[in-house]
Amino acid sequence: MINHEITLGDVSATITADADRRNRRAVPTKLVGDVVWPDDDEYDSSRGVFNAMIDRRPLAVLRCHDSSEVGRGIAFARRHHLALSVKGGGHNVAGNAVCDDGLMLDLSPMKGVQVDPVKRTVRAGAGLLLGELDRTTQEEHGLATPLGAVSLTGIAGLTLGGGLGWLNRKHGLACDNLVGAEVVTADGTVLHANPDSHPDLFWALRGGGGNFGVVTVFEYRLHPVGPVLAGAVSHPLQAAPEFLKLHDELIASAPDELSTAVSLALDPIGQPVVTVAVCWCGPHDDGKTVIGPLRSYGRPIFNQVGPVPYTDWQRGPDSGFPSGRLHYWKAGWLRDLTDASVTTLLDRLQTMPSSFSGIGLQHMGGAAARIAPAATAFAHRAEQYDMLILSQWADPADSERNIAWTRQTFAAMQPHLADAVYVNNLGEEGQARVQAAYGANYERLAEVKRRYDPDNLFELNQNIVPALV
Repeated sequence: MINHEITLGDVSATITADADRRNRRAVPTKLVGDVVWPDDDEYDSSRGVFNAMIDRRPLAVLRCHDSSEVGRGIAFARRHHLALSVKGGGHNVAGNAVCDDGLMLDLSPMKGVQVDPVKRTVRAGAGLLLGELDRTTQEEHGLATPLGAVSLTGIAGLTLGGGLGWLNRKHGLACDNLVGAEVVTADGTVLHANPDSHPDLFWALRGGGGNFGVVTVFEYRLHPVGPVLAGAVSHPLQAAPEFLKLHDELIASAPDELSTAVSLALDPIGQPVVTVAVCWCGPHDDGKTVIGPLRSYGRPIFNQVGPVPYTDWQRGPDSGFPSGRLHYWKAGWLRDLTDASVTTLLDRLQTMPSSFSGIGLQHMGGAAARIAPAATAFAHRAEQYDMLILSQWADPADSERNIAWTRQTFAAMQPHLADAVYVNNLGEEGQARVQAAYGANYERLAEVKRRYDPDNLFELNQNIVPALV
């Protein structure tokens, strides 16, 4: 049971939490700010995230508008030994943005954007979604920073975990374009991290997740990006092996201006289809020549590539991720697209239980692969595919068979995968998988964690355990 009294005309409130629920002594105190309580009308929407499998109930949600409010929330959680979760865009499949019986910091009101078109930088509030930031930098200035591939994703979690998107082969990952950050640490201090100030923290923020503090402002490097040459080519199952081989050979030698993503899915009548989506961010005539072999192969069932505003291309997949669906993901880095791995993928595709699901192979390479593994916390620098088994379905009664298919498909693919995974694709998995996500940089990250969060206040994430003194 949770009892709370709200003082009319004031934003203060008193929480008394039942000791049995929290397994702690009940602590009456004041929580000041824009607070959402369990009996408020907006409570369910405030605690909701895009994965409808997540159904956790925080004691309260503190909607933060600036760093000082974040600091007050952190102090409140520390003082009363509460679990603390942080929500930016809420697009993480594990649902770490929401806690049970603790305090949830909601950063979604923090949507400030300041573009410096001369320096080609932008200061972006942590509550922004990709599409919101893209619209400002693109429509007003013709600039962009590498972000993800679904415009509904929050910039915060995406960047802190690496940030794989349509510009990665030309300009690197989102974290590679981070030039500074405002961070509220576990003791409530507001720090400005960049290559010259707190460089150890700045290094860790670029791939180490939300382990070290609450980032309230991200400062990115921007690049000129006009309309891109983008679209997709699809083939039926029988043409898939040769089409995938052609794509693999083409992307291995393609200029950095080309980024691609493969999708294995079911068409509206349940037939397996393999699609290669392309995005070329250079001169369009050059792009047409490079992409030409993909478009001229065989007899595609869909073949549409042309000039597209970058913001339109970024929001193209959004309709495939409507609110209310249940999600369960498994992922890994696929270094080599061998005949055996293709056979396994196509076999598993034919048994997929939900037409909303799919298997994605987003290519990472070019500039993103040429950065030294130790230069940022994101360690997995190689020409490779981010293989994501993305299961989603609408009816909770279908959960068991969809989760089982996902696990079985991952088990079948595991012999072909590197012993590593993109941290942003992790669900609720064991510590061994978490360490694999940070790879060779884990021990260094644990040392940074010890310096900035020795008590592991920020543990509701893909957690890095603080190093021992």
